[in-house]
Amino acid sequence: MNKDLIAIFEYLEREKGIKREIVIGAIEESLRAAARKSISGASNVTVTIHSKTGNIDVFCEKEIVDDVEVPAQEISLDAAREIDPDCQIGQFIDVVATPKDFGRIAAQKARQIITQKLRGAERDVIYEEYRHRANELISGTVKRFVRGSNLIVDLGKVEAIMPTKHYPKTEKYHVGEKVLALLLEVNDTENGGAEVVLSRSHPEFVRQLVVQEVPEINDGTVIIDKIVREAGYRTKLTVRSTDPKVDPVGACVGMRGIRVKNVVRELHNEKIDIIPFSQDAVELLQNALSPIEIRKVSVSEEDGTVSIVIEDDDFAAVIGKKGMNARLNSQLIGYELDIQRMSDYNRTKALQRTELASSDDPALDEPLTELEGINNLIFEHMVAEGYNTPRRLLTTSPEQLATIPGISLETADKILEKIRKQRM
Repeated sequence: MNKDLIAIFEYLEREKGIKREIVIGAIEESLRAAARKSISGASNVTVTIHSKTGNIDVFCEKEIVDDVEVPAQEISLDAAREIDPDCQIGQFIDVVATPKDFGRIAAQKARQIITQKLRGAERDVIYEEYRHRANELISGTVKRFVRGSNLIVDLGKVEAIMPTKHYPKTEKYHVGEKVLALLLEVNDTENGGAEVVLSRSHPEFVRQLVVQEVPEINDGTVIIDKIVREAGYRTKLTVRSTDPKVDPVGACVGMRGIRVKNVVRELHNEKIDIIPFSQDAVELLQNALSPIEIRKVSVSEEDGTVSIVIEDDDFAAVIGKKGMNARLNSQLIGYELDIQRMSDYNRTKALQRTELASSDDPALDEPLTELEGINNLIFEHMVAEGYNTPRRLLTTSPEQLATIPGISLETADKILEKIRKQRM
């Protein structure tokens, strides 16, 4: 019995999940090539490996002839009848032809082919096991580091790779450490194998973590519409409910925040914003910024830009550290986001009004008879205070106009903006 070969069969079946028949087929093919070189002149060589004993037999097909001229390809009738008493001249017979040192020579010559065949078999096992599990959460153990900081993760039957770009820069790992990740994809490799690629930085990783914690998502009551992420720092996801009685944000947060806390813990304290979904980009942006209020907003479909004005004190929070909050909100609504402080906005509008007021346009000095959208009583108070021409209004400030009874600062700003737009 070839105990070494049997041990190899058992190891590959147990550890790699490769069936014994596949291994035997690969080795037989490789040994066949080695045998042809070892048996000079042989034209038809076959190799048989016994699956239970591991014994190797090499057979050479020879023609039965009266007079042997080519011993490697022919055999005499008398010699042939020692193998098969019923054989006849002109028939072909398999003759055992295992070379004396075949084991050593065959092992050397066959190693490369065996490795290649087994790699292909292992690839098939990987595909069969993992190709249908893309976007599933999977756990393993960090086995080693390759090519810098790329992680090799032991999943049991196979080893997976988690490239540096697929885990947050804020996360550090050690050999032997347990890791949970997203099974991103299974790829063919250049050497004929296959590799399982894992990720902890992909937005889908957060989605699957939330799905794991929120049963309402599994039953279709709550839907995650979009996820944007800067891995290791912040994730924003929008949610909606198919049942008006279910609050989608509350379902994801959980009682006392337990559900979202579990996700945050797995993400090593990465911030997560759960936002009510809206088809309207402006409403969605306001939901994302809540409780910060957008004071003014304009949308340019042509440029794909949403411009907003917020209070000076809220500017830092809206922009976020290194612009992160603004970038994520921009990705979330699908528009470029232009953010301006209220003080800068007022200063710009005041300069524009001043430029208009300094023009020689005689229409600026014509008396106002009404202002669209402004109550007649308020309009009369405004005229009574001397604000009776466009030029007079363009040279005042919202604060001055707001001293008139019935005119708030917001109304004053609206009046001045209306005059500015009419005259531009």
